[in-house]
Amino acid sequence: MGDLLLDPVPIGPLVARNRFWQVPHCNGMGHRDPSMLAAMRGMKAEGGWAVVSTEEVEIHPSSETTPYVEGRIWDEADLPGHRLVVDAIHEHGALAAIELVHNGMSVANLRSRVAPMGPSSQALTRPGPIQARGMTLDDIADLRSWHRAAVRRALEAGYDIVYVYAGHSLSTLQHFLSPRYNRRTDGYGGSLANRARLLTEVLEDTLEEVDGRGAVACRIAVDELYGDGGTTREHMEELLDTIGDLPDVWDFMLGQWSDDSVTARFGPEGGQEAYVAGLKEHTSKPVVGVGRFTSPATMRRMVRQGVLDFIGAARPSIADPFLPNKVAEGDESAIRECIGCNICVSGDWTMSPIRCTQNPAMGEEWRRSWHPERLRPHRAKVLVVGGGPAGLEAAMSAGKRGCEVVLTERTRQLGGRAHLEAALPGLGSWRRVVDYRLEQIDRLPNVEWFLESEMDVDEALAHGFEHIAVATGARWRADGIGTFHRFPLPLEGIALLTPDDILAGTLPSGRVVLLDDDHFYLGGAIAEHLARVGCEVHLLTSAAEVSPWTELTMEQRRVHRRLREVGVHLHPFTVVTGASDGTVRIEDVVMGESSQLDADALVLVTSRTADRSLADRLTDRADEWNDRGLRSVRTVGDADAPGTIAHAVWDGRRFAEELDGTDIAALFRRDTARVEM
Repeated sequence: MGDLLLDPVPIGPLVARNRFWQVPHCNGMGHRDPSMLAAMRGMKAEGGWAVVSTEEVEIHPSSETTPYVEGRIWDEADLPGHRLVVDAIHEHGALAAIELVHNGMSVANLRSRVAPMGPSSQALTRPGPIQARGMTLDDIADLRSWHRAAVRRALEAGYDIVYVYAGHSLSTLQHFLSPRYNRRTDGYGGSLANRARLLTEVLEDTLEEVDGRGAVACRIAVDELYGDGGTTREHMEELLDTIGDLPDVWDFMLGQWSDDSVTARFGPEGGQEAYVAGLKEHTSKPVVGVGRFTSPATMRRMVRQGVLDFIGAARPSIADPFLPNKVAEGDESAIRECIGCNICVSGDWTMSPIRCTQNPAMGEEWRRSWHPERLRPHRAKVLVVGGGPAGLEAAMSAGKRGCEVVLTERTRQLGGRAHLEAALPGLGSWRRVVDYRLEQIDRLPNVEWFLESEMDVDEALAHGFEHIAVATGARWRADGIGTFHRFPLPLEGIALLTPDDILAGTLPSGRVVLLDDDHFYLGGAIAEHLARVGCEVHLLTSAAEVSPWTELTMEQRRVHRRLREVGVHLHPFTVVTGASDGTVRIEDVVMGESSQLDADALVLVTSRTADRSLADRLTDRADEWNDRGLRSVRTVGDADAPGTIAHAVWDGRRFAEELDGTDIAALFRRDTARVEM
C-alpha cells in the first residue's frame, strides 16, 4: 500500500500530484525582488510540493500595504514578475496558486494616499491616524470589477489556482463577513447570509472568470477568536452548508496571522485541529489546513481521520522545501523540522528577505545560488573550532561539499546556545537545530568531531588545515553594558548572574531583579524560568513593553501574558543604574526618577562579547600560515558578531560556501529597479 500523503488529489479541473500544499506566505521580497521570489518558490516545487502559492497579492492601489513588501497585480506591468514565479514553479511540475487580496480597512494606503475602505466607517484594524470610509454600492461594484480584472491577469500570467481570500483579518471579504466589522443595514449587512453576500459574489465572479481554465480556492478564517463578537465556528458551519460547494478547494485558517502562526513556545504542532475538525463534513470539496506540521505521522493522521485532504504548510516548507521528497524517498529522518521560532515572519515585518533558523538557504536561492540540499563540490582540509549552531552548520556544509572536516568542542556537549536555550520553557523544539545537523554529520564519513577538546594555536597550526572556522561563540556581559548603558555599571555587594550562569544551571533564589536590555526572547524566557522555580522576579526593561522585538515574531502579547501568569513583576521604562549591599538602584528612563529594589540577586541580560581569542592569536602568527598550508581563518557566527541563532547558522553556511573565495557579488546581486514614469 502506498503512502497516502503521496496520493494525487483532484482540485476542480486539475490534479495535485500529492497532498503537500505550500499555503500562501509573505516573504519580505514580493513585487520588489521578483527573481529572488521566483527562485524561492521554484525551490519548493523542486522539493516536491504539489501546490506552491504566492503571498497575498494586492489587486488595486486602493488597498496597498506600504511600507510592507507584498505581491502586486495592479496592472499588466506587474505580469513579468509573476511569470518568473509561475515558470519557476511549473518547471518542477507543481501547480502555481495566487492569493488575491483587497486589504481594505487593514491598511492605511500610505503610498497611494487614497482613503481606506471598509464595510462601515470605522477605525482601521491596526492603530493609525486615519479611518476607513464605509463602502458605497458603487465601491462594492468597483471591488468586484478590480477582483475580476486581477483574476484575468493571474490567468494570463499562467497561474493554475486563484485564491479568493477572506482570512487573517486582512481582507475586505472577511471584514464584510465579520460581525465585528460589518455594521451595515443594507443587503450586505445584518444576517450571516447578507454579510456573506460579497464573498459569495466574488467567488461566483472568480469561477465565471476562470471558466474551467484553472481551480478556485477560498482561504477563510474558520474562527476569528473574538468570541460572539466575531465570526465563529458555528457561523462557519452555517456558511459552508450554504456555499461549501462553490470553490474547488477550501483553505482553512484561524484568527489573525499571529493566531494562525503561533510560535512553538506558545502552541503545539497541529494546534488548529480542534477548530477545523469536522468542517469537511459541510463541503464536498477538498480541504487544506495548517498547524506547523513537522511530523509525517501527524500529517497522515490528519488525512486518515478525515480532518484534511491537503497538508498545508508555510513555515515547515520554509524550514525544509524538500520535505515532500524526503517523505517520498522514505528518508523522513532527514527532514529539517521547523522549530517554530518565527524568525521567518520577522522578514515581512522588517521588509527584508525571508530567513530561517533551520534553512540558511532560504532567501538566498537566487542571490547566492544556495540550494537547501546540494552544495558545490570542493576539496580542502577544514578545522571548525566550536560546536554551536554556527560550528555545526559550518562542519556539516563543508562536509557536504566534500571537504575533510575536523570539528572540536571544548565541552562535553555539542549544540552550544541552541542546546542550552532549548531547556527554557517552551523552547524545546529549538533542539532540532542541533539534532538535524548531528544526524546529517553522522552520514558524512569525511567529518569527525571531538568533545572536551580545547583548541590552542599550536594545535590548530599543526595538522595542515587549509581553512579554520573559529565558531567559539560569545559570552554574556556582567557589567551592564547593552543597548541602554554604554559604560559599566557600579555593581557590588549582590549575587550577579548572566544568562550563561542560568543556562549552566546556577540559579538564584529569593528576590531577583532581571534587567532585560537585549529586548528579544531570552530575557522573558529566563524570567519565566526563574519564576517557575520559585523566585520572586522583577523584570526591568528600558522599553515600553517586555521583549519588544518579539513583536516581529508575533508573540509579544503572549510573552507579556505568560510572564503575568507566572507572577513576574514587570517594570517598563526602567533600568538598573547600580547595586550594592543587596539593593539594586533603578531609574525611570522617562522621568529620570530614581528609586531602589531590595534583591538577593541581579540577572543581567544585556549584550554579549564575542570570543575571538583563538582567531586573534592565529592572526598574530599569520607569517606561519603559508608554511603550514593554512589559507584562511574566519570567525563565524556569534564569535564574529553576536546575533540570532538564525544568523549564526547562516554564517556557518556562508563559511562553507566561500571556501573557494568570497562571493562579493552576492552582497549586491539584485533585480534591476523599474523606473516608474
